[in-house]
Amino acid sequence: MSRIVVIGGTGYAGSAIVAEAAARGHEVTAFSRSLPDDRVQGVNYIQGDATDEATLASVTSGADVVVAALAPRGPLAGHFRDVNRTIARLADAENARLFVVGGYSSLRPAAGAPRFVEDLSHAPAEVHDEILAGAALIIEDLPATPETLNWVFVSPALAFGAFAPGERLGEYRLGDDVAVRPEDGGAISAPDYATGLVDLIEQENHHRAHVNLAH
Repeated sequence: MSRIVVIGGTGYAGSAIVAEAAARGHEVTAFSRSLPDDRVQGVNYIQGDATDEATLASVTSGADVVVAALAPRGPLAGHFRDVNRTIARLADAENARLFVVGGYSSLRPAAGAPRFVEDLSHAPAEVHDEILAGAALIIEDLPATPETLNWVFVSPALAFGAFAPGERLGEYRLGDDVAVRPEDGGAISAPDYATGLVDLIEQENHHRAHVNLAH
């Protein structure tokens, strides 16, 4: 079993990943700026500020796997990329594998095609900044990390979030950086996304890779 630290462990994706990893017997720490009312048995919950590097260093110390499940909005709107770069650096120092919860817009409709993020006409203007910040992690920041860092950027399907929770189907499909069923995104619930992500952690088949999960 692995020691898994989930940064943003009480958010939509993060909480599902925490629950799935704990259910499989992993040693799980959930780090977030607020503590949940309902806690998963056996999970170590730590409250703190992700912009504080000393706190992040303490939380990730000794981790086998670090999951970055942060959203580029709210208190992190202006700090999202810096925080994720810090997480990557700390994970590398710990020789821990890094899994990043990504976004749909960083995917491509077909092999070699431009990423969806290159044309945001389909998205409301008020979310353009957070879409661009999220995609920058896989376009610029993660590829620039040292080769010693084993990272996997895991994009969900288009309809993913508390606004469209979906149902647990107990299945998922795995793609690379080409969106699975790009015509509709393939949907996916948080529990099924978490199942796929924890499978990726356990299987250790991907290295410095961009993948996507959909139904």
